[in-house]
Amino acid sequence: MPQDSAIPTTDTGAPPHPAEAVLARLRTSPLLTTEEVARLLRVDPSTVRRWRTEQPPQGPPFIRLSERVVLYDAGDLQTWLDERRTTPGARRRAA
Repeated sequence: MPQDSAIPTTDTGAPPHPAEAVLARLRTSPLLTTEEVARLLRVDPSTVRRWRTEQPPQGPPFIRLSERVVLYDAGDLQTWLDERRTTPGARRRAA
């Protein structure tokens, strides 16, 4: 049977790398809870809450729906992580 060119054929049978699982999660769930962000970043949820309440606020951008409901956009989280990436040996751009 011919193979459908729209179906990716990169399955090696190996379990996915943890970073790939995180990226897949970010692509499939546009809004994340504080607990989900904490789990993805491997920090305690209290750390994510503390970032939010610092003045000025730290951490990834967030969406406050109400006093008790805060969500994080997966795209914003990925952008925030990308901005913090350090590549050893790379030349730093002038600010």
